[in-house]
Amino acid sequence: MQIRFSDRRPDGDFTLVVLAASTDAEAVTGAGGELKDALVRRRFDGEAGTLVEHFTGGRRMLAVGTGKTVDGASIEKVGGAIVAHLLTSGETAAVVDLDGVACDADTAARLAAAMEMRSWRYDRYRTRLKDKQKVSLNEITIVGSAGDAEQRYNDRWKPVVEGVALTREVVTEPANIIYPETFVDRVRASVEGSGLEIEVLDGAAMAELGMGALLGVAQGSVRDPRLLIMRWNGGADGAAPTAFVGKGVTFDTGGISIKPAAGMEMMKWDMGGAGAVVGAMKTVALRKAKANIVGICGLVENMPDGNAQRPGDVVTTMSGQTVEVINTDAEGRLVLGDAITYAIRTYKPSIIIDLATLTGAILISLGHEYAGLFANDDRLAEQLTAAGKETGDQLWRMPMADSFDRLIDSPIADMKNVGPREGGSITAAQFIKRFVENGVRWAHIDMAGKAWGDKAGPTHEKGATGFGVRLLDRYVEDVLER
Repeated sequence: MQIRFSDRRPDGDFTLVVLAASTDAEAVTGAGGELKDALVRRRFDGEAGTLVEHFTGGRRMLAVGTGKTVDGASIEKVGGAIVAHLLTSGETAAVVDLDGVACDADTAARLAAAMEMRSWRYDRYRTRLKDKQKVSLNEITIVGSAGDAEQRYNDRWKPVVEGVALTREVVTEPANIIYPETFVDRVRASVEGSGLEIEVLDGAAMAELGMGALLGVAQGSVRDPRLLIMRWNGGADGAAPTAFVGKGVTFDTGGISIKPAAGMEMMKWDMGGAGAVVGAMKTVALRKAKANIVGICGLVENMPDGNAQRPGDVVTTMSGQTVEVINTDAEGRLVLGDAITYAIRTYKPSIIIDLATLTGAILISLGHEYAGLFANDDRLAEQLTAAGKETGDQLWRMPMADSFDRLIDSPIADMKNVGPREGGSITAAQFIKRFVENGVRWAHIDMAGKAWGDKAGPTHEKGATGFGVRLLDRYVEDVLER
């Protein structure tokens, strides 16, 4: 979809969209008494994202509530509501008139970004769409924004849109299309020309490094694993980078500890953490962030063939620590452990943030409203929580303690990969923490309830949400670029 910015309304046929905080708003009264009467009769209260449709003089009009205060969160609800209503409506063009709305250049640009993100669809495999299901809206013009909103959009928000789109694409694709090797190929093609440096390790290279935990997860699959490394060097020369590490299980059957059949098809998105990392790396590169960042994705497929890892096996990790594998469906933490060790030994980061669709237990705790946040540093936790509030990728900090850590001690190895049923997301975080070396600030984000949505949100349809991209990007802007 094409977004334009203009000083005046264009000629031609289009849906006119006005924004209003109430029925007495300037945009409503300026459109004539007929629109105000329609809003009053439909009990329009101006709540952000509420929408009333009206036809007058042969033109479709939409009045969309802004809420009492026009800010980033409310303007995203506005943009999402507009596109959700018009995308398959039969209309091809819309004009959003900001007249009378206190809207600076960044807010107008964020409106455009919200509309772009809400318009994202993936119809590649849908060959028999009915006309009413097909996208018709292809152009939106934003009129009356203050300052250079177009420049702000292109410089700051378009990279976010493109990063989120990449994440949604790889998360949405089925596992016969996206597996470790093709994940790398898809990402490499998507970020070409961005300035990102890319390195890839195959199974043999990881075996030489001693990544027994990651390779143990992969050994039941015919798909060779990959470690994808993406580097962005936008900060000071020689400054320690920040590392983003993503769990990339491109399909998770559970292995020998196989999952129930019902719903297993959804496990194509068990690489949502890696998806978030690649989307964030694309975003920071496109907007030329002034920071040094390395993104690392451990990419495997967890399958139950005759060579698969067994419950009770002991594996040696790259760190030298040994793990008794109690449950082969607790595989993501094994992948992250080796990936984090690689990040620390190769790049010596000062901060590591890992993202993973890790545990069903976090869903029991937080539902689909928040991702769980675990950290060894209060300030880092506060910074990430603040970034989540600003972007809508919300986090809730969870506890960690030695009493939880003792629950994963093994009688025959350094640790086991699961603890008791109680506190499952916490013991998973304690497992990962054992691979974080002293002096490294670390946060773990368990996003099992956030990578995929069964209902639409302000900036996404049902399906892949793109969670994590905006969170990491905002953290980079607010903290690393200061």
